[in-house]
Amino acid sequence: MPAFDLPLTELERHRPDIEEPADFDAFWTSTLKEAGQTDAVVSVRPVETGLRLTRTWDVTFRGFAGDPVRAWFSLPAGAGEPLPAVVEFAGYGRGRGLPHERLTWVSAGYAHLLMDNRGQGDQYGCGGDTPDPHALAPGGPGPAVRGLLSAADYHYRRLITDAVRAVAAVRGLPGVDPGRTVAAGNSQGGGLALAVAGLVPDLAAVLVTAPLLCGIRRALGLTDAGPYGEIAAYLSVHRGAEHAAWRTLSYVEGVSFARRAQAPAHFGVGLRDTVCPPSGTYAAFNRYAELTGRDPRKEIHAYPFNGHEGGDAVQVRRQLDWLETVLGDGGR
Repeated sequence: MPAFDLPLTELERHRPDIEEPADFDAFWTSTLKEAGQTDAVVSVRPVETGLRLTRTWDVTFRGFAGDPVRAWFSLPAGAGEPLPAVVEFAGYGRGRGLPHERLTWVSAGYAHLLMDNRGQGDQYGCGGDTPDPHALAPGGPGPAVRGLLSAADYHYRRLITDAVRAVAAVRGLPGVDPGRTVAAGNSQGGGLALAVAGLVPDLAAVLVTAPLLCGIRRALGLTDAGPYGEIAAYLSVHRGAEHAAWRTLSYVEGVSFARRAQAPAHFGVGLRDTVCPPSGTYAAFNRYAELTGRDPRKEIHAYPFNGHEGGDAVQVRRQLDWLETVLGDGGR
């Protein structure tokens, strides 16, 4: 697939106007206040993984509406002083899987929390363990369209709230330095990490690659690939529902979260990405922190001949090197 979005020179200047609802901040303040009325952590249970250099716990924390959300929490074996923590969010349709699937961050010496995606986990990987008891509102079967006609009922309201609560949970776990908490993810996970950056003002850093939910209107006009294609397919059947859908999606637009973020940020993007078009990533990057009055450190790496995989392992190595310098003292 050749490059199909804007040329790189235009992407680097791409700062589209975003239609934000007047109550965007009030909506999320109210949502998170309700979710934060109880302690985040419910249980922490050690598990045997067969790995000798890593210790892992099965964590349950309270997410949206106090619902139990599962996660894997890992520390390097023999870790001493409190470590910075990387909270990682998985891609669309994936669950937390098995503990040994995601070892990069703990192998690099960080505490690592991998959040399960509620109501997902059936499309690839090794499954998930967190149901979504609220997925009853009108909408299609896929997560991207569950409750699409109402912001209060939308799947991503719940999932973003879970992601914010995951940060609160990891900060209460043993072996973690709560002042050095990082949000990280690719694709849907990148969109969640960006939302967390906009909603949690004291993150140490955010790592975002090919984020979903950025530049949503433009993306829906460019691609039929899922998850955006699921939204288009739903609207092709439910003609006349566009206005309600656009309003709902405006509450989860990643560029709006990016504008409110304050943490140092590292972005990655494949310029042939037809799943999450690169113009969305650049829109978030170019407008990052513009409402905060701050100028945090940020950088972006573009891969001209890559699609949704972006820089893959090359990008991960760049994240490792960058995060080490951002956190200081070798990161750990």
